[in-house]
Order: sequence, then structure tokens, then C-alpha cells
Amino acid sequence: MIEKVKKNIFIAIAVSAVIYLILSFYASFNNILKAAEQFDWIYLIVIFILSYLTFFTRFLKWEYYLKLLNFKIAKRDSYLIYMSSLIMSVTPGKIGDLIKSYMLRESDNIPISQTAPIILVERITEFLSLLLIAIAGIYFYEKGTILVIILTLLLLGLALLLSNKKSSDWILLKLSNFRFIKKHVNNFSIVLSNSHKMLQPAPFLKMILLSLVSWFLEGFAFYLILIKFAVPISLEWSFFIYAFSIIIGSVSMIPGGIGVTEGSLTFLLIESGVTKNIAVLATFIFRVASLWFAVGIGILSLLKYQRKIGKLKFNDLSKDVE
Repeated sequence: MIEKVKKNIFIAIAVSAVIYLILSFYASFNNILKAAEQFDWIYLIVIFILSYLTFFTRFLKWEYYLKLLNFKIAKRDSYLIYMSSLIMSVTPGKIGDLIKSYMLRESDNIPISQTAPIILVERITEFLSLLLIAIAGIYFYEKGTILVIILTLLLLGLALLLSNKKSSDWILLKLSNFRFIKKHVNNFSIVLSNSHKMLQPAPFLKMILLSLVSWFLEGFAFYLILIKFAVPISLEWSFFIYAFSIIIGSVSMIPGGIGVTEGSLTFLLIESGVTKNIAVLATFIFRVASLWFAVGIGILSLLKYQRKIGKLKFNDLSKDVE
């Protein structure tokens, strides 16, 4: 699996390079160089710190869920496991986050079925909080209304379904009718039970708020990039552009939203009156400081963790879920 991860990262880098090259031609490479002269590059330090704080805030969510489900993992190991998962930021819908469950199986012999629900609930709370930011933008700017409302209702419906014991039992009953699933019904029971615990009102609201903090830190990094280019843009509008572009990239299911997120950010900035060269360069800086910085931290963390427990083998999933 590690070799497959390496291959996916190289492909993502190659595709991103092509996209950034196309955007550079679109905005004129010479004009982009001129725009680069306007930027105060010392602020990159602040932007990277904000990005790291985004990742750390999400680690706190991971820690909270582990404790809620009564898993006792050493803080240092838990931190390295979470940060290692950032290497999977370039997987469709970040489904590669399941690497955290694989690593816990390898290090602490915890079945994947017991921790996989954490990844599901993380996605629900993160995406819902991002949609809340987009909804606030819709209130002011009336853009993307239908898409954001539909996604919000779907996710809220899923959260309510999984948080209710009766509906969880009903889902389990229906799943047990399928022959392929029937032999794994105990694992599905664990998944639904743990999801139910994490989606109760108190933990659900706490993690929505923590997710909002996380998105705010990353969104503020984007806003900081823009104001350092002297772009006359409000905090509210920059947050809407940021949130809506991340949503579009996620919905596309393209690994890391590569191409779609960049295109949305650039398009919305230009629509807001930002010049092409600044829009392209601001998008490039932001994606390097968020997506590619995350991948870099993931690589370093995974290498460090492997030195402790040995090379991760990631055996067949059917063994892991027993």
C-alpha cells in the first residue's frame, strides 16, 4: 500500500504541476513574476503556522474521539498517527484517512471496524462546519445557494440517522439481508454503535465548533495572502470564496480537489475584480501552504513512525475487520 501511496502522490504532483503551468500561461508568467514582487514573503511563516494550527486542531478532534470511545493511545503515537494521515490528503474525499485505522491496528492491535467510524464522523463534522461558513456567505452574497443547502440537508440527515439508536438498528437489519454483508454484520454493528456515541448532541456540537476553529485558521491564512497582495477584499467574502472552493473540490471526488479547487479559487477571485496574475499566484501560495504542506508533514510523520514500529505492511482488509 505504501508503494501505491507514493505512486498516487507522484501522480498528484505531476497533475498539479500541469494545472499550475496552465494557470501560469493563462495569467502570463511574466505578470505572475511581477505580482510576486508585491508579496511580502516573510508572511509565509505566519501562513504556514496557521496551516499547522489547522492540522493540530483536527488532531485534537481525533484525540477527543479516541477518548470518547475509550481507546488509550500514547499521546505521541496518536499525534504521529494523525499527522501521518495527512499524506492521504491527495486521495478522493480524503478516504485515505483510513490509514489511521490501519496504523492503530498495526501498533495497538485495535480492529479497524472500531476506529473507522471516527474517520466517518470526522468527515461529517468537518464538512458540516465548512457548509456553515458557506451558508453565512450565501446570506451576504447569494451564491451557490442550492448546492450548499442540499449538501447541508444530506449531511444533517446522515448525522441524525446515525445518532438515533432505532434508525441504526434498522440500518443493521437491512444490511444483514445482503449475503455479502451478513458475515460482517458484527463489524457493521460496531461501526454503527461507535458512530452513534460520537454523534450524540454534546460531542457533535463540540466537534462542530472545533471544526469551525480549524476552518477559520485555514480561511484566515487565505485572507492574509490576499491582503498582503493589497487586494481590497472583505474577510466575509474571502471566507466564502475559500469555503465554496473547498466544497466544490471535495464534491468532485478528485484527489485533493486538484484542479477543481484551484480553478474555483482563481475564478471567484477574478470575478471579484482581482487581476489574473494575483488570483493565480494567491491560489498557488494557498494550495502549497495547505494541501502540499499537509502532504509534506504526512510524509515526515509516517517516516518517523515507521522507525518506531517498522515498515507498515497493511495486510488484506478482510483480515483487519475480523
